[in-house]
Amino acid sequence: MGQATPGGRLRQMVQARRGVLVAGAANAMTARLVQQVGFEAVYLTGAGITNTFYGMPDLGFISLADLAQHTAAARDVVDLPIIVDADTGFGNALNVRHTVRTLERAGANAIQLEDQSMPKKCGHFNNKSVIGAAEAAAKIKAAVDARHDPDFLIIARTDARSVEGIEAALARAALYAESGADITFVEAPESVAELQRISRELPVPQVVNVVIGGKTPVLDAAEFAAMGFGLVLYANAALQGAVRGTTLALAQLRSQGRLDEQSPLVASFAERQRLVQKDLFDQLDARYSS
Repeated sequence: MGQATPGGRLRQMVQARRGVLVAGAANAMTARLVQQVGFEAVYLTGAGITNTFYGMPDLGFISLADLAQHTAAARDVVDLPIIVDADTGFGNALNVRHTVRTLERAGANAIQLEDQSMPKKCGHFNNKSVIGAAEAAAKIKAAVDARHDPDFLIIARTDARSVEGIEAALARAALYAESGADITFVEAPESVAELQRISRELPVPQVVNVVIGGKTPVLDAAEFAAMGFGLVLYANAALQGAVRGTTLALAQLRSQGRLDEQSPLVASFAERQRLVQKDLFDQLDARYSS
């Protein structure tokens, strides 16, 4: 286990339980922005990929191939630890085994698996359902057995809070930790008291998912750190910011009939080219053309 590797760094961060802020990305360009701004890890969001890639809601429409493609693209542009939202693992324990191997090869350093039944839903939607706890625990065991790198982390998420209540959610998370999960994730707690119980009562580091407009209280990262959370996830802050920024830029274009670099609503042409490393490809082109 090496701290110099992305997976080793991620394990160290999580075990410190210092409330590391993690931003979500729906594509490689956003992953690069996450790194450029200074975050310590990036989360490939299933909801974000579904929303941006297909223009559809987070209801289980993406495939393992979609995730692997986005993971590989992100891995090629950042050296941050990459956490991948693998939804339900795309089936039973055998499917989970294949999912882990596929995403680890693609460049993931951790995957998140949840215990919803299909069709899975965004964790902050209503009318969710969960599979049996024993079946979910078996899927976690399969994920642990499937990984090659011991620093490849398994995050076990339970959506039972919204279905069976906080006691059942805590019991499931404890079972998943016992089954080998490195981190557990009780989705959609609805009060500070529930957050405190999650961080205090469960034996492994925890994720808190802050969904802007969702069910979980929005606290400062320092408050989550004081509770002892390992990761503070803003899975779709970048996406919601992009939706608002895109809408404003297009509205100005439509209403005024023009849009130039003087507008604060758009990045400059040069900034855009720096982000995608156009200068590097110019250098490579010159090198291979001479």
